Amino acid sequence: MDCHILLVTFPAQGHINPSLQFAKRLINIGAQVTFSTSLSAIRRMMNNPTPPITNGLNLVPFSDGYDDGWNMSDGIQNFVSAFRHRGSEAVASLISDKASQGHPFAHVVYTTFVPWVGHVARDLQVPSTLLWIQPATTFDIYYYYFTGYEEIFKKGGDDDAIELPGLSLLSRHDIPTYILSSSTTFDFALPHYKEHVEILENEITKRPLVLVNTFDAFESKPLIAINKVNMLGIGPLIPSAFLDGKDPSDTSFGGDLIQSNKGYYADWLNMKEDSSVIYVAFGSYSELSKRQMEEIGKGLLKSKRPFLWVIRATKSGEEMLFSSKEELEKQGMIVPWCSQVEVLSHKAVGCFVTHCGWNSSMEGLASGVPMVLFPLWSDQGTNAKLMEEDGKIGVRVAANGDGIVEGDEIVRCLENVMGEGEKGVELRSKAKEWKNLAKEAVMEGGSSDVNLRVFLDHVVGGNH
Repeated sequence: MDCHILLVTFPAQGHINPSLQFAKRLINIGAQVTFSTSLSAIRRMMNNPTPPITNGLNLVPFSDGYDDGWNMSDGIQNFVSAFRHRGSEAVASLISDKASQGHPFAHVVYTTFVPWVGHVARDLQVPSTLLWIQPATTFDIYYYYFTGYEEIFKKGGDDDAIELPGLSLLSRHDIPTYILSSSTTFDFALPHYKEHVEILENEITKRPLVLVNTFDAFESKPLIAINKVNMLGIGPLIPSAFLDGKDPSDTSFGGDLIQSNKGYYADWLNMKEDSSVIYVAFGSYSELSKRQMEEIGKGLLKSKRPFLWVIRATKSGEEMLFSSKEELEKQGMIVPWCSQVEVLSHKAVGCFVTHCGWNSSMEGLASGVPMVLFPLWSDQGTNAKLMEEDGKIGVRVAANGDGIVEGDEIVRCLENVMGEGEKGVELRSKAKEWKNLAKEAVMEGGSSDVNLRVFLDHVVGGNH
């Protein structure tokens, strides 16, 4: 098949991981893929002790001006602006060079936070498609917000329902935080989402395609809520080894930007009883306050269960210190980073305390692990709603008046998930059910596999 696709993504862990899995699946069904992001991200991936296996994948990094990486002290707006400016030039040059060599790209795919790729592709008359790495529900919410429903989000109080066509009722706690408040570190995000919607609205073609990291059985209604867009669920975009039951050490096409030494925590997990361990992780960007960390520690100690807790250094580079660390380390294990899909697929893990990032949510769902849902910002409240109300695979924490989730509340949620009561039995049963459905979706002939082939047929057939 003569079908060469250019895939461009934002250089963050939560963007690179699903993008690489998407690339792998395209290659498996006959496409050729060139993967492009910042030089610093590619370097970090390849310098990891277990770099991604890239057979069939062409890596083309570009300099964004931060070749040694960036941090918050550089200013997120400065980085995003530089990434857009330099990236636009690099992607345009790459597309033009391939065309002049007689090997043009048939299609360009770009992910969230890089809408400028869509403009570059259009200017060079190459068809392009958005790969939405969040759930279909959040796409629908942003789409409605920017196409005439903005006032609905501004009315009412926290307990008032928000009704949008094709979606179940939402509360303000279920809405992406960027819509409710622009005063966040990542306040550049909302204009990016608006730009994505504008690109789709300006498409000449009827019902432009949007590829979504979800699957039909989980978001059947949100995937068809907007008639003007043809959304195709192609997820979960996680390593196939964790879906097909094969060797979980085969993590080819992984893209960890943070190095870890898995040996010591894997050995520790191997010594634990089945479904006995609490796994606690809050993603690669979220940073909790010292007070909140103390409350989580209290809850874990009070649960009297073994746990594996990922605690990264703070944005200032300092290790998070809190009063009960020595006591905690007697009961569980604290690590700076780990291979999350490997941990979640381990038989010892019985609960996932998660910030509800979409990658983490899909990984927990596909691994069949019930969750304590601890959303913090961005789309995480929406994701928590999907996991609790639609998937019935988790219990959502409730914060106190100061916005802190107290230790006793964490214990309540842990007991609901891991206890022998009716709620725990139901959650574990649904978790197994979703694990099987996720596996079926990506198998040959499954809904996500079929949808991916529909997309490739669309590319090859030139139905732009």
